[in-house]
Amino acid sequence: MNIVRSAAVVGFYTLLSRILGFARDLMIATTLGAGPVADAFFTAFRLPNLFRRLFAEGAFNAAFAPLFAEKLEKEGSKSAANFAQEAMAIVFIGAVFATGLAELMMPGLIIVLAPGFLENSVQFQQATDMARLAFPYLGLMTLTALAGAVLNGIGSFWAAAAAPILLNLIAITALAAFADLGKTPGHVLAAAVTLAGLAQLILVFTVAKKAGYELRLRMPRLTSEVKRLFKLMAPGVLAASATQINIVVGSQLASLLAAGAISHLYYADRLYQLPLGVIGIGIGVALLPQISRETRAGNEFAAKASLNRAQELGLWLTLPAAATAISIPETLTRALFEHGAFSESDAQATAAALTAYAVGLPAFVLTKTLVPAFFARKDTKTPAKIAAFSVGMNVVLGLILMWPLGHVGLALATTFASWFQTIWLGKILMQKGWFSPSRDMIIRIGGMLFASIAMAITIQFATPFVLEYSGLIRLFAAVGLCVAGALIYLMLAHVIGVARIDVAIAEFRGREVKS
Repeated sequence: MNIVRSAAVVGFYTLLSRILGFARDLMIATTLGAGPVADAFFTAFRLPNLFRRLFAEGAFNAAFAPLFAEKLEKEGSKSAANFAQEAMAIVFIGAVFATGLAELMMPGLIIVLAPGFLENSVQFQQATDMARLAFPYLGLMTLTALAGAVLNGIGSFWAAAAAPILLNLIAITALAAFADLGKTPGHVLAAAVTLAGLAQLILVFTVAKKAGYELRLRMPRLTSEVKRLFKLMAPGVLAASATQINIVVGSQLASLLAAGAISHLYYADRLYQLPLGVIGIGIGVALLPQISRETRAGNEFAAKASLNRAQELGLWLTLPAAATAISIPETLTRALFEHGAFSESDAQATAAALTAYAVGLPAFVLTKTLVPAFFARKDTKTPAKIAAFSVGMNVVLGLILMWPLGHVGLALATTFASWFQTIWLGKILMQKGWFSPSRDMIIRIGGMLFASIAMAITIQFATPFVLEYSGLIRLFAAVGLCVAGALIYLMLAHVIGVARIDVAIAEFRGREVKS
């Protein structure tokens, strides 16, 4: 399997989803702004969205992929499909139970997620109602994640990566055509989340069936393989999703600050999630089944080479993205979100949080590529322990920094905790002999950093001209500035030899190019 091509497929569909997600968020910002109703919706949306990231991009795939690869390698596709159906039966029952319990206990969950809402009974009730409308998405997404993991395991990545596009399309349609039909537009959006979950489920199950893996519900049986799956999955929930848990912790603490803090963090999160989703998740999803197969075959040299390549590829794309977000954050937030109810002060507050998150962006992406090296070897406990320390650090730092720095302190706490997690993961991988960064790799990364900084300094000079405009002209100007920055970076990286474009194209096509 070509990891560059597989990551590109995942990244391409993720990019389409993120672009539509920005269109969705632009409509939300224009309609709701960054006030109490927006805070209520984003808090309600945190619940199903967290579980989407836990399952679709995290723990379930991490635990399922190595076991599915083992079944496929040793016993064939029929046995692998049987294992998937056994797992699905248990997952479905668990999801139904969890959804029903959450619907009954939703007020308590909202208190946990946003304790500050207790001071505003109307906002608290809105958040509770919206969460109840959106939470069935959890059950639908667990099944979607399972079918997506099966497709990833056989090397078909597009459907699972494309599924989130449906969420954004349905949300945009709901806002554009039905926003006035609910108590608030937030209630309509919450209902659209569940509808989107159903659409995503239909897509991946249809593609899996065409690939020869018809997944049908059967009577649940707690077989030894299923027990093994959930034994790996339990610590994997924390290990694969510490960054997302840290974001939720930040939102919890933000509810104690002034109105709008949750929304400012959310919009900043959406911006840095673009490179994280396109790059980090794309590489991580493609990397896990590849390293799983290589370790199953006893080819540790190939597994280490795949990890090194993933690290280089991740930083090659992440460093310029981080540099751009750090150098022109206000330009980005004002161009994207400053419309309708979203004010200039909201854009500035979001820009400050974006800068804090952007400093940690390389760590967020590197974590996505380091954790699969553990999971592929069925070690979910080690990264889980590290993730637990990361979450604890985030809480402590958040409580310390939120009072002098407000919501920006919460973003910084997440960044510091993520760098801690990344450095510790890399150190243990090197101690175990599973990760050996070469001297040439380190030199190339240094060159990427130089090209990124040079690019960021260059585009910063053009930002005053972008902010002279307004509306769509400003938006297109900002996009043009980012495209120009990307071209400058690619040119510099090519010239100094850290990322030859012809080599990258050849690698995508599965060919070799001589120096």
